[in-house]
Amino acid sequence: MKKRLTQAEEFEIMKLVLDKFLWLGLAIMAFGMWVMVNGTTTEVLRGLSFMVAGAIVLILFMMLIVKEYEIIK
Repeated sequence: MKKRLTQAEEFEIMKLVLDKFLWLGLAIMAFGMWVMVNGTTTEVLRGLSFMVAGAIVLILFMMLIVKEYEIIK
């Protein structure tokens, strides 16, 4: 038998997951910025690609959160 979660418990779990994805996206973007600042001109594009990848992670997670919120609502 599966245990049903209350709305408060679901919200707490979602906050924990949200926090991890935000840190992951921020870390990827920060690494890209570090590569851009410390690298040569050819490394700037590599750093920019890391920053874009971090932004994509954040956007994908935002879309998942909005979709989940609309289903619950």
